[in-house]
Amino acid sequence: MPTECLHRREFIKLFGAAATAWPAAARAQHSDLPVIGVLGSPSPREFASALGAFGRGLDETGFTEGQNFKIEARWANGELDRLPALATELVQAQVTVIAVMGGLPPTLAAKAATHTIPIVFATSADPVKAGLVTSLARPEGNLTGATTLNVELGPKRLELLREVLPTASSFAVLVNPTNPVFAESVSKDLRATSQSTGLQIHVLQASSDGDLEAAFAAADQVGARGLVIAPDTFFTTRSAKLAALSLQHAMPTVFQYHEFTAAGGLMSYGGSIVDQYHIAGTYAGRILKGDKPSDLPIQQSTKVELFINTKTAKAFGLTIPTPLLGRADDVIE
Repeated sequence: MPTECLHRREFIKLFGAAATAWPAAARAQHSDLPVIGVLGSPSPREFASALGAFGRGLDETGFTEGQNFKIEARWANGELDRLPALATELVQAQVTVIAVMGGLPPTLAAKAATHTIPIVFATSADPVKAGLVTSLARPEGNLTGATTLNVELGPKRLELLREVLPTASSFAVLVNPTNPVFAESVSKDLRATSQSTGLQIHVLQASSDGDLEAAFAAADQVGARGLVIAPDTFFTTRSAKLAALSLQHAMPTVFQYHEFTAAGGLMSYGGSIVDQYHIAGTYAGRILKGDKPSDLPIQQSTKVELFINTKTAKAFGLTIPTPLLGRADDVIE
């Protein structure tokens, strides 16, 4: 088994065990170690690649769990309304730094919970527009982290579907109306694309588990041949469910992260979550060494990855063009 897979597995186990807090004996033995408090919106198993990358960043800055830092983790397991209470628990545990896993909602929860404990985030949102920091170059306050390309990639995701479905003229986009910044931006971009290409774009909405089934049914009803799922933490924590629905409805769908394609989705195209969380890991290590968040500029990961599931394509009766397969970072067969 590749070393990277073993590393990811170790981190799944490590962060999952830490979610229930350390035993009293372990706390006493390691009471002098700094603590990384992890606040995650998904489950640790869903975030395996991010955890592995975060761990490598810590390794590279000289930190090994149990030797010179310990972990206190809280995972919402997709129940985003739990995030404020979980963030408060980490603050009450007096962790040294909070590392946010899973986008904007846990970052906002952590920010609301403390103005003094350093927070390292990774998000595809604009940190300034989202109110996380005042400046990318000089974040000020107690937050810093990494961003990645995702929200602005909606037209490219549509383009990828068109390469697979060259005769199709009707597509749908799924957005979360409770996240208006992402929803409005993606909808606006795809509508602009539709006007210049003559395509029909149907905007569908979902903000609860019950809405997801209805959204796929609505895509069928309006005659959409393909579906673009907008970046959103609610959707990210339900990658497997979205992949299952796309198979159930025979709806070619493109989302943002590898987990969606690995679960059976047709394609994923988005900023590299591995690259982004590697940056976050190095920043967490630097803060443990004494750097202030305000002195660490927000870094943008510009790496973009394409994943294709050819098994799903065959199930849909689709042939992926050879040039498109050649551009893929990974092809799941």
